[in-house]
Amino acid sequence: MNWYKPIMATAASRLSELTRATSARQVRLACGVILFAYVVSHFLNHALGNISVDAMEAGVYYHTAFWQFLPVTIVFYGAALTHLGLGLYALYQRRQFRWKAIEPLQLVLGLSIPALVMAHVIGVRLGLTLYGHEKLYPQELYLFFVAAPGRLWTMTILLLIAWVHGCIGIYFWLRMRPFFPRAAPYLLAAAVLIPTLALLGIYQGGRSVALESDDGEWRTHNLTRQQVGTVAEGATLERIAGGLTIGYVGLLGLVLLARGVRALRERRAGMIALSYGNGKTVRVPKGLSVLEASLRHNVPHASVCGGRARCSTCRIRIIGDHGALPEPSQREAFVLARVGTNDPSIRLACQLRPMGDLSFFQLFMPQMLSANAAASTPARIGQERYLVSLFVDMRGSTQLAEKRLPFDTVFIVNRFLGAVSQAVIENGGQPNQFVGDGMLALFGLAADPQTACRQALKAAAGIAAHVDELNELLSHDLRQPIRFGIGIHGGEVIIGDIGYRDHIVFTALGDAVNVAARLQDMTKALTCEAVVSDEVRSTAGLAGDALPQQEVAIRGRDEPMVVRVVVNTRELSALVDRSERVAA
Repeated sequence: MNWYKPIMATAASRLSELTRATSARQVRLACGVILFAYVVSHFLNHALGNISVDAMEAGVYYHTAFWQFLPVTIVFYGAALTHLGLGLYALYQRRQFRWKAIEPLQLVLGLSIPALVMAHVIGVRLGLTLYGHEKLYPQELYLFFVAAPGRLWTMTILLLIAWVHGCIGIYFWLRMRPFFPRAAPYLLAAAVLIPTLALLGIYQGGRSVALESDDGEWRTHNLTRQQVGTVAEGATLERIAGGLTIGYVGLLGLVLLARGVRALRERRAGMIALSYGNGKTVRVPKGLSVLEASLRHNVPHASVCGGRARCSTCRIRIIGDHGALPEPSQREAFVLARVGTNDPSIRLACQLRPMGDLSFFQLFMPQMLSANAAASTPARIGQERYLVSLFVDMRGSTQLAEKRLPFDTVFIVNRFLGAVSQAVIENGGQPNQFVGDGMLALFGLAADPQTACRQALKAAAGIAAHVDELNELLSHDLRQPIRFGIGIHGGEVIIGDIGYRDHIVFTALGDAVNVAARLQDMTKALTCEAVVSDEVRSTAGLAGDALPQQEVAIRGRDEPMVVRVVVNTRELSALVDRSERVAA
């Protein structure tokens, strides 16, 4: 009878988590994506003018059929009003504008769009609703190119502003996604080509209409009262558009006035001292976030997402009593929980607005440098990715060192690590960490999970081949050939720059890396060259019976893990090639 209760409880839990994960910025982003989809559709329709005005009219039929479908219309206008309201709220809320120039530029462009688009929307949409006007491309192009050419420049500016504003928003949305570096050239090409073709289409269509408008028959068919309305109706629509524009400008003025009143009240409420734990102290009005205070006083503070609570790089640890601080918002609590932090002394600087003196230190210092990076390269911090980790270790290095001079031992170990690194690089991986006579290699930094798994398996075969060559080369000096053990596992990890000052390295952290190291250790007990997790085997597309299966206990895990034992890693390359042929 109560079978539905667990389902309802699960649904309620997921809804609660979704609510915590959603911020006003994310709602604004979702609404912006809907509006940008409309802009793209409109621009593509304009581009049909490069063919003919008839093509534009045929395209606008499908454009309006979709966007004027009642459910879509409700979503569209709801998104437009919500986006506008949240844009005004963002103007009021932001206390500091010393972000990168592109961010205030996006805000200014977005707030200017309603004032520029008002006359067009009222003339077309409200004209249809009030008077039944059926203005399409011939009528609009006639207005811009013949009746009122000055409006063409206003419309051109509007199109460019709307496009640039939308592209900046898409950039901020996608820039931290793993696929963005690969997609960026194509997105840039689209960002340039679409508005260029749209403006050329308007020009070509307008020129065609301007030539045809000299024909009295064309005017009779395209400039009727039903299509363009009367002079009185046009004047009424212009008054409405002017009134709404003035009202919108007044609304902007009220927001700016509210900002001024808030700033005055904050100053009257008193100043507080923020101490950075390194001797730096600044005094700011109550109500500023810690990140805004840092920007106001030019104190470097890490913030990859620009203060949007979409990352945790601005985290600070409170020194002393933190009981009097405001409670974390739902969004801040979600981000802190997402990174596994339940320490109440750790907060997001972009969200914490202290009302009293505060001492803290930053957990991530900005502009840290990798050991091998140029001095101007900022740190890579906190990106979650699916990677395949390959651990390889040289066997018998201790006995090797006992019977040789230290420099001879180092020479052989370096030759071994060189052979391993060459095999990793040849198969699309990246040598990452060298620990003694062992190495961690990462696959998937620029590839999808399936490709990364296949690359790792082929790299294991390549390691065997290169070590065989090394053994042959050093056969006169080695009593026993060099042996090795490999562990391979894939999963979600955190990648970024780790270390201190001049000792910064780019690496991966997470359970998947630790498991790969444990699997490498197991090659000794299982007397094999490699142990591969079943996760990597299945993701790579290898057949279930391709490699012997075994369950093993992993230190730190409660459940046993299914792995594949590889006695001879040289066979892996052929197995991967076979799976690729089957998939093809």
